[in-house]
Amino acid sequence: MVRKKVLIIDDEKDFCLLMQFYLSKKNCDVSISHTLREGLGIIAHEHQDVILLDNNLPDGLGWPAAKGILETCPNAHLFLISANKITVKPVFESNHCQVIEKPITISQIDHVLE
Repeated sequence: MVRKKVLIIDDEKDFCLLMQFYLSKKNCDVSISHTLREGLGIIAHEHQDVILLDNNLPDGLGWPAAKGILETCPNAHLFLISANKITVKPVFESNHCQVIEKPITISQIDHVLE
């Protein structure tokens, strides 16, 4: 079985650790970034299968970077996550991009891996 590469870009350290623990048990290689800049650097140098991108990060908003991320990693599945009530659609439409509201459930995490 091929291990999926998952990148989590989120400043909530507990959330990242919990996701890393669960995804590692599901045979994934998990990288974590707590800033947009660091996450974009990882994306520029490493292919990712799945990217979980928070919107509110210490160094800016993540969601506006979504289109550029998918241009860099066109085969990645991008999940835009936020703890705030989601009332707007992403800036663009893509079958590789989906919005998930926190708190994330186990079934949503499993769906991310499909």
